Amino acid sequence: MNGDLHNNIYPKRGLSPVAAVTDNTAFVSEIVDTAGFDSVEFVILTGSLADADATFTVLFEDGAAANLSDNAAVADDYLLGTEALAGFTFAADNKVFKIGYIGTKRYCRVTITPANNTGNAFVAGVWLLGHPRTAPTANPPA
Repeated sequence: MNGDLHNNIYPKRGLSPVAAVTDNTAFVSEIVDTAGFDSVEFVILTGSLADADATFTVLFEDGAAANLSDNAAVADDYLLGTEALAGFTFAADNKVFKIGYIGTKRYCRVTITPANNTGNAFVAGVWLLGHPRTAPTANPPA
């Protein structure tokens, strides 16, 4: 294998693993700064999803302000994959989902909102920044 992914990605914390959510509280990712990179992907990891009818919808937002005070839902044309494909149901225990961004705004955030959730739901996420303008990327990431 000749490809060097290691020096050409920069993972950032998106959603830290935490105690299970037992209601419809949204999982809101960290805001990621895409400066210095030409691609960004959000990877969603599920653990046990105990409820028997819960659904989890994904919203991808972007903006030019570092605190996303100017946030707006990303147009489908700027997404790789869809928010629907990144969403999941109670049946998606221990799965991985992804959604990419090719828009022009510097800052991004993902919100995962449960509906009908009364059981334990474990969800985490990672931002993957790629195609760095300067490589190799730092290891470990800052």
